[in-house]
This record gives sequence, C-alpha cells and structure tokens, in this order.
Amino acid sequence: MSLSFIVPGLDEATSEKVIAILQNRLSQEQEAALVLKHAHWNVKGPNFIAVHEMIDPEVDSVLAQADETAERIATLGGSPDGRADSVIRHRTWKEFDLEGRQSTEDYLKALIEYYDSFIADDRKAIAELEELDVISSNIIQDHVQELEKFQWFMRSHLG
Repeated sequence: MSLSFIVPGLDEATSEKVIAILQNRLSQEQEAALVLKHAHWNVKGPNFIAVHEMIDPEVDSVLAQADETAERIATLGGSPDGRADSVIRHRTWKEFDLEGRQSTEDYLKALIEYYDSFIADDRKAIAELEELDVISSNIIQDHVQELEKFQWFMRSHLG
C-alpha cells in the first residue's frame, strides 16, 4: 500500500494496519446499507409500513458511518475503496441471503442476525484499533452504539 502521507504520532506500518481494518469496516458498512435497502423494498405483510419506514433512517445512518470511515482512511493517508467489487473482496462475514418479498418478521430476524455479525466484527475492530490508533477506535465505537440501538429497535418490534 502506498500512503500519501503519515499522520503525526503513527508510523507507516501502524497506519497501514489501521487502514486495512478500517477498509474492512467500510466494506461491511457499505454492504449493510445495500442489505437494509433490499429489506426496505421487499418487506410485506403485517406492520409493513412501520418496518418499511423504520429501515430508511438506518440506511442513512450506515451510509454516514461509511463516509466517516472512508474519510478516516483518507485522513491517515490511505485511499478508501468504495467500489462494489471491493465490498466482496473484503468480505469476512456471512453473506445476507434472504431474498424476494418476505414477511416483515422474516426480514427483521435476518437483519438481526446480520447485525449480530456486523456488531461483533466492529467490536473486534475496536479491540484491534485500541492498540494501534485510539482515534479510529473511537470512531468505530460510535458506530457500534448506533448499530446496537437499531438492533434493539428491530428486536423490540418482534416482541
């Protein structure tokens, strides 16, 4: 990896490690926005409008997280990769496989499971980043707080 520059207080090797962790998080954040939009378009049945409208603000939130992660990568002298093939190349998590028109309950259960992995992956990244770059760690910590809140909304909706 070729860095444009190195921020004060970090060396090149540490910066490259941090950027690699953040790129993985960026890829999952981007995928999560697509997964959420897919669910938004395909939910049906009882509580359709509530779930349909609940998902859209989360799409915006996850896209904002992706933007913040990408900007942190750039701040560290790296080049964030937001291309679709990058999401697939960096995937270390289970693919979201629910497709087509399904009940709100089925989509919420699948999204909760997806978020289990998403949050766990972010928490793993936080632990790794704490040793390398507290600023990047804090950014992902803020993201986890929002993800956990939305997962609570989904769980609460199911009862």
